[in-house]
Amino acid sequence: MINVLFVCSSNVCRSPYCEYMFKRMVQEDEALAGIVGRVESAAVLNHSKELHSKARASLLGEGFTSEELDAHRPRHIRDYPDLTREADVIIGMTAWHRYLIPKADKAKYVNLSEAAGESYKAVPDPFLARSQAKYDAAMAVIKRYLAEFADRLKKGELI
Repeated sequence: MINVLFVCSSNVCRSPYCEYMFKRMVQEDEALAGIVGRVESAAVLNHSKELHSKARASLLGEGFTSEELDAHRPRHIRDYPDLTREADVIIGMTAWHRYLIPKADKAKYVNLSEAAGESYKAVPDPFLARSQAKYDAAMAVIKRYLAEFADRLKKGELI
């Protein structure tokens, strides 16, 4: 069983989306459930207070309930050092997120596009997206990467 930690700048857009969506993938797929233990998310830069409103709307559109989303409390890796220590893989959105991971855990870091088996490509921060449609387009890229990552895990292609 591997423990997966998704990280982004503030834990209000990309990484919580990854956490919610990947947990669902694990719950719905017996093969994946036999491989993945915990799925968590956290910030590496900013201390934030709540899920971004567009992230909330996007996740509601994916079928999550308000109650499920209300349970999200943005976390920062400095406040929760066990998150990086206990993770088997830390998946970030950009190469510079790796620099903010504790030194002892840097070897566990991989970018989401690379976890999906593709070459490095930063996952743009949709925080400032002006429309929900643009925001959702960024989330669709993340969703595709998550599906590819899940497929790699099921094929035994551990990163």
